[in-house]
Amino acid sequence: MTSRRLMLVHAHPDDEVTSTGLTMALHASRGDAVTLVTCTLGEEGEVVDPDLVHLAADREDSLAEHRITELEASMEALGITDAVRLGGDHCYRDSGMGTDENGNAVARDELHPGCFWLADLLEAANHMVALIRDRRPEVLITYDENGHYGHPDHIKAHRVAMYGAMLAAVPSHRRDLGEAWQVPRILWTALGESAMRAGLRRLQEIGDAETFGGMDPDGPLPPMVVPDDDISVTVHAPELMHRKIAAFRAHASQIQPDSGFVQMFEHESAHGMAGEAFRLAGGVPFPEGATDVFAGLD
Repeated sequence: MTSRRLMLVHAHPDDEVTSTGLTMALHASRGDAVTLVTCTLGEEGEVVDPDLVHLAADREDSLAEHRITELEASMEALGITDAVRLGGDHCYRDSGMGTDENGNAVARDELHPGCFWLADLLEAANHMVALIRDRRPEVLITYDENGHYGHPDHIKAHRVAMYGAMLAAVPSHRRDLGEAWQVPRILWTALGESAMRAGLRRLQEIGDAETFGGMDPDGPLPPMVVPDDDISVTVHAPELMHRKIAAFRAHASQIQPDSGFVQMFEHESAHGMAGEAFRLAGGVPFPEGATDVFAGLD
């Protein structure tokens, strides 16, 4: 089997697991080259482990180094050996997140001067250009224009990844950053309506009324959910779900090991339903019935 090249762009440590952990584990298991680009170290993350709360931004502000170790453990669980930070460690700081009057994610009123949300877009995109030209991915995965759910760092990761991919393909742009490379296919992470409703029903089955605010499986859904028809490909690999769950548990400062969120994925694993969905955002279309992010890239 020919080795393929996959690059994923995420905002913080642990983001890689939620929407792409299974896909990463699958292609790593096949011997494909998988590169994870993490844009910040999650310095502003809410610490859920009582033994680690002293690391939080409003106390010691030393969470970043700990989250690097968690990210390394997550990568080991998924079988990934190529994980880099955009611009290098500590280049961009987690921007944190606020909420508006409707409970939607927004940028905070007060922002750290070195945070990712305030970063110069061209500067950050050029860091992506260098990585894309060096790794030459055949598939690039990132978030949609709303960062999936509105977190400012997710939105910025989307903009940096998309702009970086565009600039990387221009031969005359920053020749010092390597030979031009046109990414053949770009995907956005996605959560389809039927999958979301099924997940909410699974949470009800295990008695979890807190995750997703106890949302009604048959009621209105949040903006991050897209119609099933918008999904271009869904990757199924239930046999590797244990790797995704182990990667979740590696991020112990952010994710409680017995949370309803993790139990939902464990339920998927037990019933052979594990999958991750993506929208085609640019490049080579998928053949009908595709189940692989590289399908049709010959």
